Amino acid sequence: MFNEIGTILWSDKPVEECGVFGIFAPGLDVARLTYYGLHALQHRGQESAGIAVADGSQIELQKGMGLVPEVFSGHSLDKFSGFAAIGHVRYSTTGASSPLNAQPLVFRYAKGMLGLAHNGNLTNVADLRAQLASTGSVFQSTTDSEVLVNLIARYNANSVEEALMKCMIDVKGAYALLIITEDTLYAARDPYGLRPLCLGRLGEGYVVASESCALTTVGATFVRDVEPGEIIRIDRGGLTTTHGLTAQCPAHCIFEYIYFARPDSTMDGFNVNKVRREMGRQLAREYLVDADIVIPVPDSGTAAARGYAEESGIPFEEGLMKNRYIGRTFIQPTQEMRELGVRMKLNPIREVLQGKRVVMVDDSIVRGTTSQKLVAMLREAGAKEVHMVISSPPVLRACYYGIDTSNEQELIAAQKSPEEICQSIEADGLHYLSLEGLLDIFAPKEKNFCTACFNGIYPVEVPKQTQGGKFSLE
Repeated sequence: MFNEIGTILWSDKPVEECGVFGIFAPGLDVARLTYYGLHALQHRGQESAGIAVADGSQIELQKGMGLVPEVFSGHSLDKFSGFAAIGHVRYSTTGASSPLNAQPLVFRYAKGMLGLAHNGNLTNVADLRAQLASTGSVFQSTTDSEVLVNLIARYNANSVEEALMKCMIDVKGAYALLIITEDTLYAARDPYGLRPLCLGRLGEGYVVASESCALTTVGATFVRDVEPGEIIRIDRGGLTTTHGLTAQCPAHCIFEYIYFARPDSTMDGFNVNKVRREMGRQLAREYLVDADIVIPVPDSGTAAARGYAEESGIPFEEGLMKNRYIGRTFIQPTQEMRELGVRMKLNPIREVLQGKRVVMVDDSIVRGTTSQKLVAMLREAGAKEVHMVISSPPVLRACYYGIDTSNEQELIAAQKSPEEICQSIEADGLHYLSLEGLLDIFAPKEKNFCTACFNGIYPVEVPKQTQGGKFSLE
């Protein structure tokens, strides 16, 4: 499958969202630190990258299409001088993949300059955009993030904090925001905490990022998660915090733990690697296979596979080798070559698989096409039996909060039973982790998560006309 810029979507998975990184640290090279922070968040978006730097009088911006080192090469960071910066890596969940939609977005308005980096989706963006356009607002991009910029500029009579509080009343959906003016860095998280955001300390300065792994990369110390509905202001006077709207109960995205987040990140009190390992253990308790080896689908299935092996006593093996140097824009010109896509990324180790009854652990199945190819690859490599176990419940519904899932007609679990899926991918067995078993891992905070993709219970109202979780404003 190709996205708008011709990148092959190798994995049969929901696609990454976006990653944001911000820093306020006078005396440090904030642009270069932001570059390294975005490197750590590259897994959250591979279409575009950008950095905006404030020096007290203006905001300088560089952004473009491609991976972080493609956008910022050679000495391009040397031109930046300032004490605060925000950065963004993007996968387009709202609006097409194009340079105009790359972030951060930087604008001039009545009170100066303002830059914004946004992870998430606004579910009422169409209505807000129409209202703003009817009163004279002009839009350059097709992203919901530009709607946020217009609202902030419109409400910013007294302060950015007040503007953000008013935005929280009008805006519905998911957002982790970083905002920069000429002299101040702001961070805000939606009232449900749907998208992750955390705060760190670097010397006398502060760092805010989508994941704690980015803090570690730049040498910052994790302080805490940004609370749902919280607005943080960081300037030369230090850090102040304001609380806007807060939902009765948080609804953190549970798929962050299953697939999106880096294993070394800790989010809202839970380490991702430990959670994934416990998912594997719970899988073994629910579905113990009589098998010879347990193998992961790397990399997001590795921790769960280790947990399954530990709980079941079945030896863990690396049965699939991942090609880590394939490059995101490897374009195959013919259908025959496209069929080799999975083999270009994953290659079976025959000596490990020959004659073995195999338990293959993966994090999710979305469309089922990749799973079928993987099962076939293991059989061709000599596997005697292939049992597939999935460390998440069946994905039945689309996401509208910043993850690009397929529409429900393309979600195989929404169309077929587990038994039918097992036949479709030609496995000897298939088992999903139960939703109850998944939530038990987070006890006693199991009610603090959004599980809409598994059960259709959406914490925030979703738009009536959508395209499988991906909005179109064009």
